[in-house]
Amino acid sequence: MLLDVTDSQLVLVDYQARLMPALCQGPLALANALRLAQTAQLLQVPVWGTEQNPEKLGANAAELRALCRKTLPKMHFSAVADGLLDCLRPPVRAAGGNARSLPKHLQKPATAAAPERGTVVIGGCEAHVCLLQTALELVEQEWDVWVVTDACASRTERNRDAAFDRLAGAGVELVTTEMVVFEWLRSADHPVFRPVQALIK
Repeated sequence: MLLDVTDSQLVLVDYQARLMPALCQGPLALANALRLAQTAQLLQVPVWGTEQNPEKLGANAAELRALCRKTLPKMHFSAVADGLLDCLRPPVRAAGGNARSLPKHLQKPATAAAPERGTVVIGGCEAHVCLLQTALELVEQEWDVWVVTDACASRTERNRDAAFDRLAGAGVELVTTEMVVFEWLRSADHPVFRPVQALIK
């Protein structure tokens, strides 16, 4: 199964200025998150960011924040608990028909639309805390979750790798930045192939 660009959304978890220096391979994770976000913009994939306790840990890297449709501040480790699903899901549709002509008990309630883009591609920090908890809660909510391993970091490799083991056991697809980018493109004939290739090089 390959990633479908028309079904994808990108979530970038907590690439915060005060957190990054403490992380093992933090600069590489941030660089890959930027590549993903830039590619997503070229391919019209929605990009969402989160920031853990931004008053204490600061904002996400400015260049990354600028590529997100919205950056969600959070206090829970899982972004799902602080409203991520409201970003990922389309707005609730109003009931159709002439509702005024029906008694209230016969009117159809407004219903949430099915997700237009049901695949969440996600990277972030720390892999074993906020990224892990967000990804697992998305799986519980029946989203198709793909974690970009080289866009994730923790303070230690052991914590990061333990997160990947647990995610794989929960059915999450583990991929790399280049896997995502080239699966979104599918062909060297794609109109944005050259600009995307330049981001990878």
